[in-house]
Amino acid sequence: MFIRRTTIKSRAQGEPYVTHRLVESIRTEQGVRQRTLLNLGRYFDLPKEQWPALVIRLEQLLEGQGDLLGSGLDPMWEPLAEQIVAKLLHARSRSEEDTQEPADFQSVDLHRLDVLRPRSVGVEHVSLEVLRQLGLDDKLEALGFNRPQRAAAIGTLIARMAAPASELATHAWLGERSGLGELIDFDFTKLSLTALYRIGDQLYRHQAALEEFLSQRERSLFDLDEVITLYDLTNTYFEGEAKANSKAVRGNSKEKRSDCPLVTLALVLNGSGFPKRSAVLPGNVSEPKTLATMLEQLVDPKETRRPTVVLDAGLATEDNVAWLCEQGYAYVVVSRKRHREFDPEQAVVVKEREALKVAVQRKVNEDSGEVELYCHSSKREAKERGIDQHFAKNYEAALRSLAEGLHKKRTVKRYPKVLERLGRLKQTYARVARYYQVEVQEDPDTGLASTITWQRKTETDDTFPGVYCLRTNQADWDEARLWRTYTMLTDLEAVFRSLKSELGLRPVFHHKPQRVSAHLFISVLAYHLVHSIRFQLKADDIDQSWNGLRRALSGQERVTIELKRKDGATVHVRCSSRPEPRQQRIYDALGIATRPGRTETTVTNIPPSATM
Repeated sequence: MFIRRTTIKSRAQGEPYVTHRLVESIRTEQGVRQRTLLNLGRYFDLPKEQWPALVIRLEQLLEGQGDLLGSGLDPMWEPLAEQIVAKLLHARSRSEEDTQEPADFQSVDLHRLDVLRPRSVGVEHVSLEVLRQLGLDDKLEALGFNRPQRAAAIGTLIARMAAPASELATHAWLGERSGLGELIDFDFTKLSLTALYRIGDQLYRHQAALEEFLSQRERSLFDLDEVITLYDLTNTYFEGEAKANSKAVRGNSKEKRSDCPLVTLALVLNGSGFPKRSAVLPGNVSEPKTLATMLEQLVDPKETRRPTVVLDAGLATEDNVAWLCEQGYAYVVVSRKRHREFDPEQAVVVKEREALKVAVQRKVNEDSGEVELYCHSSKREAKERGIDQHFAKNYEAALRSLAEGLHKKRTVKRYPKVLERLGRLKQTYARVARYYQVEVQEDPDTGLASTITWQRKTETDDTFPGVYCLRTNQADWDEARLWRTYTMLTDLEAVFRSLKSELGLRPVFHHKPQRVSAHLFISVLAYHLVHSIRFQLKADDIDQSWNGLRRALSGQERVTIELKRKDGATVHVRCSSRPEPRQQRIYDALGIATRPGRTETTVTNIPPSATM
């Protein structure tokens, strides 16, 4: 074998360019000829003085030898040698697969067995199969993505699912640690980092078409009934000031990162938790003011039946509820009213399991005609009582410290200052301060506060723990259906948690507006695949988070097994490891193959006597 540098003309422009090929000399009836084994490409960076050493190293690897130092190749080029050998073996296995017998028994030396090039395939296999199930690969082709662009898009999406990170880290993961390239027959080591950045921009340019396609495909594939629409917003933070991005502004951070500019993601989901539409908004956007605009933009105007809109208390302002009524929407929203009431004798139990009991009391508001549903949750009551006890303990300790300070030196004693300090304590402990009656006595002669006393009030309906109120114009729905519809908001909260913690939505390292939007959109597309996987698994009683599924699928890899045959030839077998029981269960539930990729067998360095 040797490396040949060749100048050829481009078919498209007719201009000459240089390429490199790995060739070998063979004897034919016409004499000695050169045969190309592998095209090394135009950008072959190995210094020319290292070419002979690389060829020696390739022959060593093909023969199953591990002596790198004996080849003279600089160790920094060892990964290049391994990549070339892997491509050679792959090319040989494809040319030999038609001639192989069903069974192949050979004598090998077990003391000279080696395992090479492990690459992860568990998460990649499941993600790729669901991506194909949704038809996303065909949709990308229909949108004009060529083969390298489709591979880059698939690699970007599955990397965001399997190992969310920056484009630089994703580029390394695809080329060095993942077996995804083998599953789609694409060499990610030839994909430039720039192409990986640009593919996000290209996906975002087709946002409307992709979201419409996935929404319709999921609706058809999983037989979804589009009767519920969930709408909410979340935000994520930038690393850096991002001054060039007009949407990067400071606001109320969900992660308490007030030190960073923010950007907001708005999502519309159907009742089964599948995203329908998404939009990127400024980080300081006022949630209540976005509803009308976002529903007009994000809900399909061709739908003849208006869905029921479900909102949390942050969006359920009187103006928004009035707008929903004007537009003909039905709604189930969390009431903002502070007054709570609940009569267990008139309540209906809608859920009871172990320590959780949920009972609801239905009332009709005579002024608005709305149905109000007062819901009492035993778990919510226990949680609220625990929080109240914690704050009450701290509030009473602060009152006690202020009262004891009236009789100590260098502490607050003047009556106006004591009242001011009490006002600040009420603000700090507003959650529990309303439960207390606090009185301060003033000494008229000195103008100082003489005593501070407090007493906890008896709980009223307004302070009844564990109770929240829903309001709706769905007068025909019973209590159980109304409550179940409200609980879909927890699915939306779970989506945002997944996007941020499992699919790399935060933080945002990009600053260019389009690239920021592309970063968020890639996470949304990845969530389409994740939710499709979890939706199908849940039907088979596999109800795990995506992080849990990733852990379950980790460990299955593609490897090359290298064996030395009795006659001196080297056998290379490229295959996937057998799935663990936890992985087998997931594959069976999804109805996909248990061994990702093909098994490829090649034989190198065959002695002349073995071919006669």
